[in-house]
Amino acid sequence: MDVSFLEPVFAAAGPYATVCADVTHTTESADTELELRVRALCEQLTEQGAPETVVEAVRARLLEGNEGGEAGTLKGRAVIVAADGSIVLDEVLADSPARETAEWAAHPDLLPVLRQLAGRVPHVVVVADRVGADITAAGLPGQEDEERQVEGDTFHMRKLGVGGWSQRRYMETAENQWIDNADKVAEEIASLARRLGPRFVLLAGDVRARQILSDRASGVWSDLVVTMEEGGRAAGADREPIERRTNELVAEHEARDIATAVDQVQGAGAHGLAVTGTAAVVEALRKGQVETLVVTDERDADATLLVGGSPLELGVKQQDMDALGVHGEIAPAGPALLEAAVASAAGVLVVPKAALPGGDPVAALLRYTDASTDAGN
Repeated sequence: MDVSFLEPVFAAAGPYATVCADVTHTTESADTELELRVRALCEQLTEQGAPETVVEAVRARLLEGNEGGEAGTLKGRAVIVAADGSIVLDEVLADSPARETAEWAAHPDLLPVLRQLAGRVPHVVVVADRVGADITAAGLPGQEDEERQVEGDTFHMRKLGVGGWSQRRYMETAENQWIDNADKVAEEIASLARRLGPRFVLLAGDVRARQILSDRASGVWSDLVVTMEEGGRAAGADREPIERRTNELVAEHEARDIATAVDQVQGAGAHGLAVTGTAAVVEALRKGQVETLVVTDERDADATLLVGGSPLELGVKQQDMDALGVHGEIAPAGPALLEAAVASAAGVLVVPKAALPGGDPVAALLRYTDASTDAGN
């Protein structure tokens, strides 16, 4: 996962309020329910010592759903507010969080956010008919979803019930119009695919429209197409099956990414291109070797590191900081590792705790190896 969207978080001065909230807003009593949930979260922040400016920023952002804002269509939301009350992160979660959290601390609590983000697998969803399509493109975290409508020509769209040569001519005209309309949709998909690099393109809607559109798929996205029978573009059509299938595909790609990363950690370690264990990963981060930081989804609240004046001045023990010639302050290990990954333009992948070999809490795939690289702990 590209975590460059976290740069504004670490650029701001702490402490930070980190909140994962259920902002579901689909029932008649949603306004009251949301207000109660937000009040409880804000009270937790106040009890932890968060200033009123920070608490009010959290409250106002989460209550947007009661004013017709974007939160009304969401299920989960992560918000991080810096000490000056500025909102440095506002991200959609894949679903309502299993447990709502609100923490005021010197370092942002990012692991619960990363493991629940909605935008972990970029993709395109197309609901097509013979006139055009509704297209939703989901990019990476930090990028807003894009929604587009493509409308073609409706002239001669109806196949007339006349006989002989006239009937064939009208049928051919209608078919040609459907193809022209599909070409416009295909061009839009190709443009999005080149820019966003989606992992899949889900096609739903009218069966003939899907067939034509699949045939018009270009090399940019032709190997990414997944079709489904359910779902339509007409007003009032149920989009829930499309959303469900999209979530299934996202989960499949995530599981594949985790399996691939674990295999790479095990395989690349033999060639010095992967390391496991906190000490080895910290050393690799200091040297800018890390291509992808692999962290488990269960944090150790007691695990700490030493951090100097910059995120890459990192150590497990005082001797590490002495070697760097800097003074180190104690910091929670999780945020320190993530900040170092962001500072070195490394990617981050969150995996189940049992996935890493030997029960290690962290591993890394490396950009390069050198004589000092240690694949062990």
